[in-house]
Amino acid sequence: MNVLSVGVIGCGLRVRAMLPLILQNARGIPARLAAVCDVKEKETLIDELKKIDIDCTNTRFYTDAEEMLSRERLDGVMIGTRCSLHTKYAVQVLEKGIPLFLEKPVATTQSDWELLKKAYENGDSEVVVSFPLRITAMVQEVKKMVEQLEIGPIQHVAAFNYPTYGGDYYHNWYRDERETGGLFLQKATHDLDYINHILDLRPVELCAMTSKQVMKGDKPAGLKCEDCPEKLTCPEGPQQTLSRGDYIHGDYCCYAEDTGNEDSGTVIVRYETGMHVVYTQNFFVRNPHAGKRGAILAGEGGTLEFDWNTSEIVVRKHYTPGEIRYKVETTGNHGGGDKKLAENFIGVMQGTEKSKTPLEQGLLSAYMCLKAKESACKHCFVPLDYYGK
Repeated sequence: MNVLSVGVIGCGLRVRAMLPLILQNARGIPARLAAVCDVKEKETLIDELKKIDIDCTNTRFYTDAEEMLSRERLDGVMIGTRCSLHTKYAVQVLEKGIPLFLEKPVATTQSDWELLKKAYENGDSEVVVSFPLRITAMVQEVKKMVEQLEIGPIQHVAAFNYPTYGGDYYHNWYRDERETGGLFLQKATHDLDYINHILDLRPVELCAMTSKQVMKGDKPAGLKCEDCPEKLTCPEGPQQTLSRGDYIHGDYCCYAEDTGNEDSGTVIVRYETGMHVVYTQNFFVRNPHAGKRGAILAGEGGTLEFDWNTSEIVVRKHYTPGEIRYKVETTGNHGGGDKKLAENFIGVMQGTEKSKTPLEQGLLSAYMCLKAKESACKHCFVPLDYYGK
């Protein structure tokens, strides 16, 4: 294998962020973008790829994924479509037995989840799910401390995610819950996965709640910010957004009747030992200093707190005064996890590595998010009975 041939189905923003890391990676392994399947015009795709310094001189372009998969000899395929199509194309790739890089969430509905689970159980493709947090230096260090009983057996976890870029989920296509499946599947899928990875325990039951208290209103459906009479004064409008050093999150009004998506949510998960985890996420914080993503792990001997925003792990023993702070390298997208994902996928395509973010865990996380959504709708506890093959 002299050059790795990579195919793409859905050349979205996330794939365009990962492609340079794979095709121009630090290991120096030659790779090329052999084929792209997308609904966009070829010229548009070429322009987008040029902006990220991807050479597509010899790239072939398709609008039908099955045709691309049948005609091309590919060492790996990356799926970066809108979320509702992840499962459809993942099943097609799994049936071909080609190594797959699959964006999260791996499924957005229960029926899609069942289809993907069946394809996974019947196939043997190696799949790298886009779960960068799991393989960051932060999580790996925390997991090592937990395994070494730095604070004793873990008996409680409180995890949090307060992204300051929450406008993404109300100003553009992400506002369409038919595409996203809701914000548990958009964000909690990452966090529940890294928590499962750290604890290495089986989740057995959960309950959840969501609310929509801020990102709502009675503005006309489909209203764009540029057409709104309050566009100069609205705190979520383009002028105010840019004045505070933020970026424009999209064209549509977040106070309209059709914004979609909850603006906060919480999941409580019980694990097989009887201990429980609380995870909460919020999408209307805007001050950069309010942004948080991490967790507090409470063990029998102390607490361990970490936050990607501060790049720190803080250990405090219950019966010993003071604290110990550890600085962790978190440079790069997703705390450095994207680079490690890219390197892992290269190894998978070469046949020298197994996935560090396998589909089994992607299915478990999506399953938990789907059950959380069900719990929030029904106001009840929901048993969990999927644990992989």
